[in-house]
Amino acid sequence: MDIEQRQSELIDQFVKQASAASNTSAISSVIVDATSHPLLFAFSEILALPNVLQLEATDEKFYLDLLRLFAHGIWSDYKSNADRLPQLVPDQILKLKQLTVLTLAETYKVLPYDQLMQELDVTNVRELEDFLINECMYAGIVRGKLDQLRRCFEVQFAAGRDLRPGQLGNMIQTLSDWLSTSENMLVSIQDKIKWADSMSEVDKKHRKEVEEKVDEVKKSIFKVGWIYFYCFTSLEFFILKYIDDIMFR
Repeated sequence: MDIEQRQSELIDQFVKQASAASNTSAISSVIVDATSHPLLFAFSEILALPNVLQLEATDEKFYLDLLRLFAHGIWSDYKSNADRLPQLVPDQILKLKQLTVLTLAETYKVLPYDQLMQELDVTNVRELEDFLINECMYAGIVRGKLDQLRRCFEVQFAAGRDLRPGQLGNMIQTLSDWLSTSENMLVSIQDKIKWADSMSEVDKKHRKEVEEKVDEVKKSIFKVGWIYFYCFTSLEFFILKYIDDIMFR
């Protein structure tokens, strides 16, 4: 089963659980289970549920903030706000570090080991490479090459994370700009095709004119040739006749 199908099934499962939760305690429990699940990396559908959003006005608000962190944040965000969030269990810490790698891999195609070790609180290269292989690549969220010589991770694939607030507008603008550029390029290509077609027609016309002129020259040469031949034979005849007259006079 590929990661997209697996994510879809897990999202449906937790959305149903959260929708059926009858009180804030039950909703908070679903949030903890979802953010701890080793195979779930998308949370926006759960975050969008009305009864989940209602936690904003309750004493359980920090669980809503926790869910937002897992939807859009990284490990350093948790460390900066740990006093306002629930304490994470080991599975949640692992998940948030995986999401940190995923966020970096979405943004950059080459991730220096030093940057990764700082972001993940990893102290040595061996530990970092084990994490990238066992917890990220085997999980299917990223694919890439570990370059020990250059001390970097070369990203070949990164699964998408939940869209952050404002990111959708930026994506729409980027796509609109791309569409506009594509349309302008298409118009330019069409203009060049028309120009090439017109030049082809001009070339054909010019070639036809040249061929017609060549034919005319050939005909003229042929006519002149016959005239010279006729004049030469006529002159020869008169000369011979003149000689005969002189000799037999």
